[in-house]
Amino acid sequence: MPDFHDPSRLAALGHDWIAAWNARDLERVLAMYAEDAEMTSDRIPPLGFGASGTVLGKASLRAYWSAALAKLPELHFELIDLYVSPDSVVVFYQNERGKKICEYLRLDAEGKIRQGSANHLVH
Repeated sequence: MPDFHDPSRLAALGHDWIAAWNARDLERVLAMYAEDAEMTSDRIPPLGFGASGTVLGKASLRAYWSAALAKLPELHFELIDLYVSPDSVVVFYQNERGKKICEYLRLDAEGKIRQGSANHLVH
């Protein structure tokens, strides 16, 4: 069985995550996530997907990200750096509006993203 938590595999996941978003391929993005994944971001409440800022489950992620993609036709992420730990990867990137973001992605035992958190710079 492959070691999904090997640093090189985690780095590859980070690169694949960026590539999937840049391709605007929502199904490719979702394939990286566990069925019971949760995502937290301060961008969730303004789109009407829960005041808590967290969405639960792949169906909710699909609905949220579909709405977000519809509002962001120019979406593009430029990878700055990747950071890994035994069970997670942080993808540090800049979006098409020049904003720098850290996306924390924690994996489950099967190598799927179980928990994600978009962390935005506070000025």
